[in-house]
Amino acid sequence: MQMLDGKLASAAVKKQLQEKVLAHISQGKRAPHLAAILVGSNGASETYVASKVKNCEEIGFESTLIRLDEKVTEVELLAHIEQLNNNEGIDGILVQLPLPKHIKEQAVIEAIHPSKDVDGFHPINAGKLMQGMDCFIPATPYGVVLLLQHYGIETKGKHAVVLGRSNIVGRPMSILLSNASATGNCTVTLCHRNTENLASITQQADILVAAIGIPEFVTADMVKPDAVIIDVGITRVVDTTKKSGFAIKGDVKFNEVAPKASFITPVPGGVGLMTIAGLLTNTLKAYEQNSVTVG
Repeated sequence: MQMLDGKLASAAVKKQLQEKVLAHISQGKRAPHLAAILVGSNGASETYVASKVKNCEEIGFESTLIRLDEKVTEVELLAHIEQLNNNEGIDGILVQLPLPKHIKEQAVIEAIHPSKDVDGFHPINAGKLMQGMDCFIPATPYGVVLLLQHYGIETKGKHAVVLGRSNIVGRPMSILLSNASATGNCTVTLCHRNTENLASITQQADILVAAIGIPEFVTADMVKPDAVIIDVGITRVVDTTKKSGFAIKGDVKFNEVAPKASFITPVPGGVGLMTIAGLLTNTLKAYEQNSVTVG
């Protein structure tokens, strides 16, 4: 079994991005600029956004964090997004999810201009992805692709099973794995909560992507020997033995499944770090498409 280390893979991606940023700045251009909007004070969201801002700084990106009260209205939030859409100095926009219940997430996603949609959630980018066109790929599936590339995982002709059908991970992941590409050409089965005889399907998977959002859902008896296991799940589970009061669990029961796998991602330290790498790669792409020079 070999660990698919997101820390090593993301460091390699960030080094490449940093070199590209330095090259642009040496030509008199400004640095890429990512703007993030955080609504409320959700602990997990605070952690995710702080990590994104830190990673921007590490590779030479500018970043702006806009904090809004949890009681902000949808209209007010959309107005902030429109200001960022119209700001030529902003290349990428992300609104950290989840949002308070009184705000419609889809309205917020569609308000971000597709050319600045570095999370890859806008319907225009989703449609382009479906048709194999150039677009911004959702950051988590993109991060998985970058991870597969880094470790040279063979995908051609393999049977990939994706657990979860969300628009953020499951659906786009199934498209990427089936695409005619270096990290595609799989035969893909997409499963969800209504899939019957689920274990009999996952047992056929050469590549298993778990994005179902249930801690330790995938157990050893559900996995084919020597399968590649990609664990997208990340859930805070109460753990009174830890100072923080919680433990981070993936969708895969790691200690059981790891001995059977050829490759497996840890949680934390796996796909989460690659999600940020995907986001940063999208932001540089948006910047290069904007092609705005200093002055």
